[in-house]
Amino acid sequence: MLIYRLLSDDDTQAFCHKVSLALSKGWVLHGSPAYAFDAARGVMRCAQAVVKDVPTPYHPEMRLGEQ
Repeated sequence: MLIYRLLSDDDTQAFCHKVSLALSKGWVLHGSPAYAFDAARGVMRCAQAVVKDVPTPYHPEMRLGEQ
């Protein structure tokens, strides 16, 4: 079963650590990162999709970050 997450955060070191942590847990990058300017806060925002193959069937109560 392939599951999907979209990681997002301000464009800081914390975002890179969030993605690196997901990769260390077996998640795989899916597509290119995206960047957008948050005019209300005056910061750049980043997003990166990741996917992971898991042995259990999907259900809406899954805590994806714990897979």
